[in-house]
Amino acid sequence: MTADTALDGTVVDDTQLVDTPLEVSLARLGTIGLAELTERASLLTRIDRKYVLPRSELHLVLRELDPGVRVLDIEGVRSSAYESVYFDTPELTSFMMAAHPRRRRFKIRTRTYVDSAQSYLEVKTRGGRGVTVKERLPYAIDDRSTLTSEGRRYTDSVLDEADITGTADQELAPTLLTRYLRTTLFIPESASRATIDTDLSWSALTEPARSGSAVPRYQTRQRRLDRPRLAIIETKSGSRASAVDRILWANGHRPATISKYGTGMAALYSDLPGNKWAPVLRRHFR
Repeated sequence: MTADTALDGTVVDDTQLVDTPLEVSLARLGTIGLAELTERASLLTRIDRKYVLPRSELHLVLRELDPGVRVLDIEGVRSSAYESVYFDTPELTSFMMAAHPRRRRFKIRTRTYVDSAQSYLEVKTRGGRGVTVKERLPYAIDDRSTLTSEGRRYTDSVLDEADITGTADQELAPTLLTRYLRTTLFIPESASRATIDTDLSWSALTEPARSGSAVPRYQTRQRRLDRPRLAIIETKSGSRASAVDRILWANGHRPATISKYGTGMAALYSDLPGNKWAPVLRRHFR
């Protein structure tokens, strides 16, 4: 068993928790390839619902899945390693738009599929009706921690098209690194998907600007948060809830307000506003 490590270096002993390995919980389900999944449930425009639960409770949810649900399998791998690098302005414009909810907001990151050594630059925007739209550009894996001139032009173009302001003429620097294992499910009845993220880790890459502070902008900091006993399930569907949502509700789990970027930053920097994510921070991150 792996114990959780808190920000102050203390170890939270959770070795008494017993959970069923994810691969055992999903062993009865068939598989689906990436090409078929993309064709049948690309869902770049979608409604996202997120749930945070102890990893030890995953089996209670997954055992109720319809046998027709399929698991993404890429060359025999069902849980793939992901790495994301988030970019923000010195004033943390992206973070602040999420912390103080704005109808129109954005998120910029590179996403790397570690197992296949593929990387993309992704720009996620949210409009006034709460619909998330993700645009992506193939990206050189060696550039995943930087925003190249081509990447900056692409980012500016997507934000302009979405009528989102706040980044013009401002530096966009790497702020946060996240790593986790992701398992993806295809739900045929709604042609939707759900993801299960485990082995979650957040690492600060740069220090945000502080008003009146003598600390230089973007000074590298050694801040890291590991939550190996936590799982995040995200359903990605149209306006209708999926079968996975209904199973989670029946087991007492309700959608949570969590953002890997926003909640991670608020957990790593206690002086940043975190009221939006307060319940999740208190229960799972403090």
